[in-house]
Amino acid sequence: MVQDDPQKREISRRRNFSFRLNLFFFATFFLFSVLIVRLAILQFVDGPSLREEEERRGSTKVLIPPIRGNIYDSGGKAIAYSTSTQSLYYSIEPGAKKGDSVAMAAKLHGVFQKHGDPKVAVTLEQIVKSMDLDYKKNTVSVPRRIKSGLTSGEIAYFMENRDTYKGIDIVEESIRHYDTTNTAVQLVGYLKKFGGGAENGLYKDKAKTDDARLKYLQQEDVGYDGLEYLYQDELRGKNGLKVYPVNASSRIIGPPVVTTPEKGDNIYLTINRQVQEATETAIMDQLHLLRTTTTDKHAPNAKTGYAVAMEVKTGKVIAMASMPDYDPNIWEGGSISTDDYNAIKYVLQNGTISPVIGPYDEPKEQRKHPSSIVFLGSTQKPLSVLIGLNEKLFTTSSTYTDTGSFFYGKEGATRRRIGNAKGHAYGTLDPASAISHSSNPFMAKMIGDALYRKDSKNGVDIWDRYVKQFGLGVSTGSGLLNESRGVVGYFHEKEAASSQSALILASFGQMGRYTTLQLAQYAATLASHGKRMKPQFVKEIRDSDGNVVQTFQPEVLNTITFPDAYWNEIEEGMSKVRLASFNNAPYKVLRKTGTSQQQVSGKTVENSVFIASAPADDPVIAVAVVIPEGGFGADGAGPVARKILDAYEDYIGLNGVPKKQPSPPGGSAANGTTGGTTGDNGAAR
Repeated sequence: MVQDDPQKREISRRRNFSFRLNLFFFATFFLFSVLIVRLAILQFVDGPSLREEEERRGSTKVLIPPIRGNIYDSGGKAIAYSTSTQSLYYSIEPGAKKGDSVAMAAKLHGVFQKHGDPKVAVTLEQIVKSMDLDYKKNTVSVPRRIKSGLTSGEIAYFMENRDTYKGIDIVEESIRHYDTTNTAVQLVGYLKKFGGGAENGLYKDKAKTDDARLKYLQQEDVGYDGLEYLYQDELRGKNGLKVYPVNASSRIIGPPVVTTPEKGDNIYLTINRQVQEATETAIMDQLHLLRTTTTDKHAPNAKTGYAVAMEVKTGKVIAMASMPDYDPNIWEGGSISTDDYNAIKYVLQNGTISPVIGPYDEPKEQRKHPSSIVFLGSTQKPLSVLIGLNEKLFTTSSTYTDTGSFFYGKEGATRRRIGNAKGHAYGTLDPASAISHSSNPFMAKMIGDALYRKDSKNGVDIWDRYVKQFGLGVSTGSGLLNESRGVVGYFHEKEAASSQSALILASFGQMGRYTTLQLAQYAATLASHGKRMKPQFVKEIRDSDGNVVQTFQPEVLNTITFPDAYWNEIEEGMSKVRLASFNNAPYKVLRKTGTSQQQVSGKTVENSVFIASAPADDPVIAVAVVIPEGGFGADGAGPVARKILDAYEDYIGLNGVPKKQPSPPGGSAANGTTGGTTGDNGAAR
C-alpha cells in the first residue's frame, strides 16, 4: 500500500484552509455589503415614508380651520368679514331619544348662564332649536353648532367635565358675518357647510388634495354662490395644524406643536356702497309706487326689480341690485332651516344674471308671471339702426313715413300688423328720430323686412352675429355662478314661422330675452362705440397684512368697428328720447326706454326696461334697469335709472369729482335729486 506523501497532504490542507478562509471573508463581505445597501435604502429611499409613519404613530394631527378673508366695498368698508372663535357643537347619539337631547339642552343652558357672557345670553329655546331635533337642517350624523364665541370659563368647564357631556365638542373655527345694510347681497353670495353637500357638488373636484393645510374640513363653511364662491381660493386661506405627541396607546403625552392658520386674502370690490344703496332703495321705492298708485301707471304685479351700473371704459360694476334682497346672516352656521329657506327662496338667486320669478308659491301661479330675463323691447332699437346702416339697408339721411302701421305676410289670417305704442303715427322719420320716437314700423320695414329681402337665407344668421358682438346671447364674461346667456328666439321663429317674421320681430326687441347684466354691458358697448368690456367686480386683492397681491385691469372682450357717422346717428336719437324723469337732469344722458311685451300663460304682460349712459358727450357710466310687469319703460324703469345716475354723480362724479361726501357709516345714500315719475307722453315704449 502506497503511503500518502505528508508534504502533499500539508499543501492540500493549506489550500483547503485558504479556500475556506477566502470563502468566509467573501461571505462576510457580501453580507456587510447587503446590510450597507439595505441601510442606505432605508435611509435614503424608505426614510421619508418611515419617518412619516413614525410621526403618524407617535403623534396625532388636528386641523385648525383657516380664517376666511374679508370682502370690502370700494371705500374699504367690510361687507363680509370673519372672526375666529371657539364654538360648541352637539352630536346626536345614534338611537338617542328626543327627551335626552332636551335634557342635555337644559344642562348646557345652566352652564351658559353660570360661565357665559350675560351680554350674549342664549335661551333654552334657542339651544333646542339649534339642536335641530326634527332634522329640518341636517341629518342625524351632522354635528349641530349650539353656541359660538365661548368664554374662557365655558371652555374650561367643558374641558374639565367632558365625560359628563356626551356628544359635546369644542371646535375652533371662523364665523362669517355680513354687514347689516345687506349691501349687494346676491352678488356677494353666501356660505354653506363643506360637509353639507358641497363636497359632492360644487367642490367635488376642487377639494381633492393630500396637502393637510389645503384639505377641506367637514364643518368648514365654503362659498356657495356669488363672489364668495368665485373667489373661494383667495378668500379661504390655509389650515393650521396642532401636532400632539402620543404613546403606543394613542394617549397624548405632551404639549402640541402648533402651526397657526393662514388667513385668507381680502378682496376689495368695485361696488360703491352709496351708489349701491341708492340703487336698492330706488328699486324698492319704485316697486311700491307702481303697486300702489291709482294712475294709469298702476302695476300690481311689479314685485321684483333689477339694476346694474357699469363703467363704460373700465367694465367696473359700481352697483348690482336684485330686489328684494334678504339678510345673508341667516346663513350663519352654514345651513338654514326649511322655514327660513322658504322665506328667502324667491330672492336667493341673483336676478341680474339668472332667471328669478317673484314671490309666488304655487307653480300654477308662477307660470303666469315672467322671470327676470326679459325681451329688450325698444332698447334694442339703437342696435337695430346700427345693423341697418352697416348692412347698407339705408343711410343716415334716409327717411320713412310712419303711418302707425306696417303689415307683412300674405293677405288673410296670417297677415300681421306692427304698430306703435298707443296707436301713434309719427310721420316722416330718419334713423335718429325713429329711435327717439321709438317707431316699431320703421324698425320692422327698414331693418327687419329689408334684411330679409336682402338675404332671406342668411338674414337671421347675420342678425345673430351682430347682436352677439354686443353681448346679447353670449356670456358677459363675469364668471359668476349660474349666469344665463339669455334666451334667443329668432332661430325658433325662423323654423316655426319664417325668416321674415323672425327678423321683423327681432328688429324692435321681441325675439331675445336677456339678463340685466347683459343689458348693462350692451349699453356700455353702445356708449364706448364698440368696445365690449368684461364686467369687473374686484379692483384688487390684498393679503392679511395689507399687501396688494393682485390687481385687475380693464379687459376688452371684443371690438365692433362702425363709421363715426353711425354712432353719431344713434346717439342723436338716444339723446332726444323724451322722458319726464330726466327733464331737469343737470347732465346730458343717452337713453332708451323699452316695454317688452311677453306672452305668459295666454296673456300679454309688459316688462319695463331701460338703458342709459352719461354724460352724453363722453359716457363714463352705463345703467340698465328691468322691472318685470312694470309697464312702460318710461314709467317703471326710467325713474330708477335717474336715481342711480344721480347717485353716481353725487358720490363718484361724472367728471371724476363727487358732488357730495359719503354718508356716515350706516347712513342712507339714496338722497339724490330726482325728477318726476310721469310718463313720456307716448314718445317711447
